[in-house]
Order: sequence, then C-alpha cells, then structure tokens
Amino acid sequence: MRSSTVPATWPKYSHHSAVENRKASRSATVRILRADEGGLRSRRGDGQLIFVTGATGNAGGAVVRALAAAGESVRALVRGGADLPAGVEQVTGDLNRAGTMRPHLEGVQAAFLLSGYDGLAETLAAMGEAGVRRVVLLSSSAAPSGDMTNAVARYHILSERAVRESGLAWTFLQPDSFMTNTFQWIPQLRAGDVVRAPFGDVRVATIDPDDVGAVAAAALTSSAHEGRTYRLSGPESLLAADRVATLARVVGRELRFEAQSDDEARAEMSESMPPEYVDAFMSFFADGTLDESEVLPTVREVTGRDPRNFEAWARAHADAFTT
Repeated sequence: MRSSTVPATWPKYSHHSAVENRKASRSATVRILRADEGGLRSRRGDGQLIFVTGATGNAGGAVVRALAAAGESVRALVRGGADLPAGVEQVTGDLNRAGTMRPHLEGVQAAFLLSGYDGLAETLAAMGEAGVRRVVLLSSSAAPSGDMTNAVARYHILSERAVRESGLAWTFLQPDSFMTNTFQWIPQLRAGDVVRAPFGDVRVATIDPDDVGAVAAAALTSSAHEGRTYRLSGPESLLAADRVATLARVVGRELRFEAQSDDEARAEMSESMPPEYVDAFMSFFADGTLDESEVLPTVREVTGRDPRNFEAWARAHADAFTT
C-alpha cells in the first residue's frame, strides 16, 4: 500500500505542482483547527459536512473548490496551512495513521479518500463508527485490469476492495492521467525550448483535475451515484507532442518535443520511485497494458457539461509556464 513517501513525480499523483507550491507558500488566512480543540462543526449551518483528504493535491484541491463553490460545508485534511476557499475548515492528520483521522470525523456525512494508504481499512472503520454515510474514492484507470501483479494497479484494487468491504456507500473514480502532469515540464521550459518526455507514441485523453473534482462533488452530495464506478477522461486523445504544440501556441514560444527512449524513461523514473513502480509504469505505457486513449462521456453524464480540453486548461494556467 502507498505510504506518505510517495514521490511527487508519479503520474496522476504529483500532488504539488509548481503553481500549488507557490500558493502554499503564501500565508493562509484560515486557521488550522487541531483535534484538541474539540468537535468541529459545520460552518454553514444545517447542511452536510464533507471531509476531503489530500486537500492540497491536484484532485483533492479540485474537490474542495467544487464543494465550496456549491455552498457545501467542507473539512479539509492538509499537512500545513493552505490557501483554500474561505470557510473551509483545515485539519491535520496522517492517512497512514487512522488514529489521527478519528478526531476529524465528528459530524461528517461524506468523505473523499485517496487510494493506497496503510491505514485505509482502519480509517473506514472509524468513519462507520462516526456515522459517515458515503465515501468517494479516488482510484485509477489501472484498477479495472484486476492485475494484482502490477504494483500500481494492485494498491488501487486493494483500496477499492477495502471500501467495498467497509459497509459504507461508495463511488469509485478511475481517471486518466491528469493535465497537471504537464507542470513537470516547467524546469525544461525555463532551461530552453525543448521538452523531453517518455512514451511519445502513446495517446492519452488527459483530464483536468477540476473535472474530477466536479464529478466527486456530485457523488459526495447525492445518493444517486452510490455503488457506481466512473471511468473518467478528458475530451481529446493527445500525444505528448500535441500537448507541447498546444502549449507553444498558448505561451507564444517555438517549442519542440523530443521523445525519450524507454531506457531513458526507466532510468529517470528509477531516480524517484521504487523498482516495482517503475516496472508498473513501463508496463502501462511502454508495453501497452493500460489504454487511456479512449474519450469517455462520463464527465458530461455526471455533471451535465463537457470536460475542459487541454488548450483551455493550458490557458487557465499559462502564468505557470511563463514565470
């Protein structure tokens, strides 16, 4: 199972983009509430209280923003002071230690959880005892394979199993790779006009985390999505070179893409993650055991609107690539 030392460079789970790091460095105006301050109550009166883990990550942050925009009461699990929407309660804890979750569950009706943490089963049990009614789990496009020999697929499969066995109502989200992985290119863009990246011949229907957040918010606030598994994609299937070309138009630069060889990709990933996870990603994208190229209708079906395309996402985050 995943631990708190998950490398930030892992695809789909790079929780701290350059933009997020800059935001986190600014002083947050919302006080962090400690467990020893007693029971935390919804700040918005009689509405349900929703607990969001990973609230400063790409997906968790998007869930918090979607819920706050809808007027929901949100309790956000963070590691330190974070720049979150006004009115959001911030609490600290460790997903690998279920005991640190218990004080934050009072009054919670629904929770957004991340896959792969050692304390997940215990946290789910604590949620049941506290009266939490439903859980939305951020899983992965790798989970449907059922491949327990693949280390990344395995921790998502096991996390889904733990949620199913918890007795809580559940919804699973299985998104494709996030558009925010593009932030990994920022150091190269600062150094020059060439982006080198792995798996250049692999098409992926990357998804904006805000669209994942919108689907999660819908599932957290309605029983209509209970017992459903949602595979999520963006609206277009792109090569890495396509994303580089789009980014070039957005920032007004002549950018060029160069594909890394599989050997180069393996060596680079080996610098930041254990061998079994390197093998997993090479299996996904070099051997082709994972297909994220299909454009799926799920975001529109759940939210009533189309997911954002890569160019729109890049324009919304253009400052991150030009400063």
